[in-house]
Amino acid sequence: MNYNQNHKIAQITSNTLIIGIDIAKHHHVARAQDYRGMELGSTCFFDNTQEGFRAFINWIHQIKESYEMESVITGMEPTGHYWLNLAHILKEEQIKFVTVNPLHVKHSKELDDNSPTKNDVKDAIVIAQLLKMVDTRNQQYHKEFSRNYVWRRNYAIY
Repeated sequence: MNYNQNHKIAQITSNTLIIGIDIAKHHHVARAQDYRGMELGSTCFFDNTQEGFRAFINWIHQIKESYEMESVITGMEPTGHYWLNLAHILKEEQIKFVTVNPLHVKHSKELDDNSPTKNDVKDAIVIAQLLKMVDTRNQQYHKEFSRNYVWRRNYAIY
């Protein structure tokens, strides 16, 4: 195995809480699992609002404490611009987030139950499973997101 393969394996440990988030215009869905794919806690349904984001962050902390996890990684599809608000909140809370390719989600969802049916909870689970397979070190959008974040922050201040 080469360095990249080893790094992918090492980034998710038995103490990592993995959260997949299905992004939508008004309502998001999140599922949590451990490194083996066992689902933890209940499904989190939250709105694309400050109150919804606060409930989501509280849900993360509750599951993290309940299962004694040390780190958290969240993943989402970059759906339109709807994911940006959540990404800003996660960045402020210093919770690692990555995006997954929507095409990978589409093709991976059939592997679980041999059915291409789409629903929000299933998509959140598939996204969480994909996080274990992607290299989260260098996401392409991070530089763009950071630049966009600084621009928005400066714009809001002025």
